[in-house]
Amino acid sequence: MAPTHKVAVVTGAGRGIGRAVAARLAEDGYHVVAADRDADGARESAEAIRGSGGQAEALALDVTDRTAVLNAFAELRQRLGRVDALVNNAMWITYAPLVDFDEDTVDGMFGIGVKAAIWTMQAAVPLMRAQGGGAIVNLSSPAAVRSVPGGALYAAVKGAVTSLTLQSAGELGRDGIRVNAVMPGSVPTDGARAVVDDAGFRLRMSRTPVGRLGRPEDIAAAVAFLLSPDAAFVSGHVLAADGGFLVT
Repeated sequence: MAPTHKVAVVTGAGRGIGRAVAARLAEDGYHVVAADRDADGARESAEAIRGSGGQAEALALDVTDRTAVLNAFAELRQRLGRVDALVNNAMWITYAPLVDFDEDTVDGMFGIGVKAAIWTMQAAVPLMRAQGGGAIVNLSSPAAVRSVPGGALYAAVKGAVTSLTLQSAGELGRDGIRVNAVMPGSVPTDGARAVVDDAGFRLRMSRTPVGRLGRPEDIAAAVAFLLSPDAAFVSGHVLAADGGFLVT
């Protein structure tokens, strides 16, 4: 059965910021496709949304697999009829000195951080064009423009995502497709805690003017704004939701 609301696809929706984004978009009236390569995480996110009265479904998807992504969006188009919003949130992070990164790590981070965003945009854009428009939000990072210890590879990935966002906004605007990005500040999700210790979070909080770390809901609110009618004239923008970190 086709959804009664607009459709939003959120990658990396199984936990953390992605789960919060999925929940917020459901609150805003979207039928949410919670996509994650962790099928259980995707299912739990979708179930939580439905339990709160929203519309959602789980999609087990490896976004690094271009064929799988194209097939998944083709199935969504056939079954749901449209994709109005795409949020590229999926990411895998590891920190290390620049000289220590091996080829598997580089390929892995660029695969999920950059190539996956390209694949999902390639899949979503024809649908959006056919329906007269849509909106895309990519997740960048302050690391794209600020030095982070051990973050050379992460910075390269998020720098690429930022450039992809700006270039795509220029290319797709005439099709009625807006493309923006959010730069989240430090948010102590389970995934972030796997690579940043307590001392690292204390350092990040000391450099955040508002005096606290971020919450997944803070980032979800920024994403929701960029997808909303209130941002109808906003495209090619990178919104820092970082508590002022970039100005320190």
